[in-house]
Amino acid sequence: MDEQSIKHFSEVMQNIFTQIRRDVIGQQDVIEGTIIAMIAGGNVLLEGVPGVGKTRLVRSLGRVFDLPFSRIQFTPDLMPADVTGTNIIVQDDKGNSMFRFQPGPIFSNIILADEINRATPKTQSALLEAMQEHKVTVMGGSRRLEEPFFVLATQNPIEQDGTYPLPEAQLDRFMFKILVPNPERDELREIILMTQKTMEEVAEKACTGEELLAMRKTANEILVNESVLGYVLDLCSATHPDSKYASETAKKYLRLGVSPRAGQALISAGKVLALLNGRYNVSYNDIKKLAYPVLRHRIKLNFEAVASHITPDNIITMILEELEKKIGRNVSAPSSESTSYSVEPSHETEKKRGLFGRK
Repeated sequence: MDEQSIKHFSEVMQNIFTQIRRDVIGQQDVIEGTIIAMIAGGNVLLEGVPGVGKTRLVRSLGRVFDLPFSRIQFTPDLMPADVTGTNIIVQDDKGNSMFRFQPGPIFSNIILADEINRATPKTQSALLEAMQEHKVTVMGGSRRLEEPFFVLATQNPIEQDGTYPLPEAQLDRFMFKILVPNPERDELREIILMTQKTMEEVAEKACTGEELLAMRKTANEILVNESVLGYVLDLCSATHPDSKYASETAKKYLRLGVSPRAGQALISAGKVLALLNGRYNVSYNDIKKLAYPVLRHRIKLNFEAVASHITPDNIITMILEELEKKIGRNVSAPSSESTSYSVEPSHETEKKRGLFGRK
């Protein structure tokens, strides 16, 4: 990593944000979180009610990164072969029958899994191998997916008949779960006026797949202090109610803590966030801001938490506060390293906050 690569990283990121904002009004936290995850090499689960711009954002990302884009509309009758592809019988020049693999829509760089919780678990599981190992196995043969590869899934949080909640194993393969809020009044006005002119995306290419991989390589070279790594370990361990490092919050409200993938995601995304803020090392504030999108879908609440209407973000806040008291660091107060994001969502404003707990 040198000064030139850092400068190039900053210029490309600025252009990416500029182009996406031509198509998407507001949703600053959502846009930044999605791009951070993509550069870090992770998948993203976008949760929000219909019509808040989830699908439009993903389509715009395909244009901005100039990568092949596939949309898979998940429905109850969708089969795994509709996602991965299958072998079909064809005839050669001599009239002999033979099998030929017909690739499915998953053989692309950016996959939009629209309303992923509407498909059956059998079909949802078709994405498991692709999301983690970037390959698919069809009829005994493994096929590697082209890099970079991302799955950006959307789901509706409103409980309805005919939906299938994602299992823990699949949720764990999403680096971030990002809550997409409704637009504010002024943003809604801009959306309405913009869509009167055109419903098409107008964003232009700002980065190629090769540049994105180079940016990921640059971010991987950002330093992580041993104390910051220790903080990540403490945070992840504090979510396990049966661990000797368990927090009081976890003992009271959780039945299952996070997996090692949470720690990996915090470090990988923390490096990108540090570089995005013009720093050469991951800070405590980076980890605290990323704790919400990384942990909220990986912790499992017990009955007492559900009955008390306590959300995963509330629990993450409580755990951060406990760590503050334990290690003597100010977890919730911003430092000179922090950006304008708040890292302490309250119970009352929880529904209005986004990726990093920003109101």
